[in-house]
Amino acid sequence: MKLGTSNKVFKSHGLHFHVLGECTVNVAKGVRRDKSYDKENYIDFRMKLLDDFDNKPILLSAGVHCFPFKLGLPVSLPSTFLGQHGWIQYYCKTSLQESSGITHKNQQVFIVLNPIDLNLEDPLLSDPLEASVSHRVGVGPLGGTIRCNVGLDKRAYVPGENILLTGEIHNQTKLAIKLLKYALVETVQFYAHGKLLHQERRELAALVRERIKSGSRDVLQNGHLTVPPLPPTNLLGCHLIRIRYSVCILIEPNLMERQVALRVPITLGTYPYRRDDQDQDQGENLQQWVENYVRYPSTLPVSRTGPNPPQLE
Repeated sequence: MKLGTSNKVFKSHGLHFHVLGECTVNVAKGVRRDKSYDKENYIDFRMKLLDDFDNKPILLSAGVHCFPFKLGLPVSLPSTFLGQHGWIQYYCKTSLQESSGITHKNQQVFIVLNPIDLNLEDPLLSDPLEASVSHRVGVGPLGGTIRCNVGLDKRAYVPGENILLTGEIHNQTKLAIKLLKYALVETVQFYAHGKLLHQERRELAALVRERIKSGSRDVLQNGHLTVPPLPPTNLLGCHLIRIRYSVCILIEPNLMERQVALRVPITLGTYPYRRDDQDQDQGENLQQWVENYVRYPSTLPVSRTGPNPPQLE
């Protein structure tokens, strides 16, 4: 930590340092504040980097003064997250008090990323997945069944990877399907006092197909959705905000029929699966494989759509 003083001797009564990490949920929906607001802390650490023993002012000469220190963070911290109705933030604050009573304050936000290594998760997540559903639409002579089959190459990914898709939609109704879309969807849930207050969904990537006539089918081979920069699935250690990701197949028939949706949950991690076969055959280590086969984004997001959290004071 660096501290700069003016061109004269500076009298101080102490330099205080405060590290704070917290999650805040605030959903204003016309209900009482104590029912729509909740908070939990992960770090609350205070220390004095400069102490005034015997209540005597500390004299600091003009110039820049450095106060080195080291602080280890707990391993179970949830990742930084900024949302419209809730956020997880970490920041440090300093205050320097003059002998005259004037206090100088400064603060700095820092980002925490708690990684998820897919190699340490359930091995079933690396297996291909197939799902199917049949949905009855319409009544009378216009009614019928829409059959949907979808397949994923695996169930867990990291940002920058492609979700490989196969799908077959069979329209066995007298109605045309005017919209068929494969989409990567994020679902965020905000809780307060153990109750779900708000849920929001975002479409992150989409693949739109052509209109399907009555009695026809649409077959998708080698489709893909690229995973954008995103925080990992869920926020480990956080009890107020939950994140889920899924691949959704959205089918919208003509007329006034409701949209048919098939949701396939997936996991987003930080470190990709190792390719042991290629490591042995080509002598590649994990870092070389990542550089050759995984297209990572250059930066991770620090903000999201919607209003930003209030500024720290």
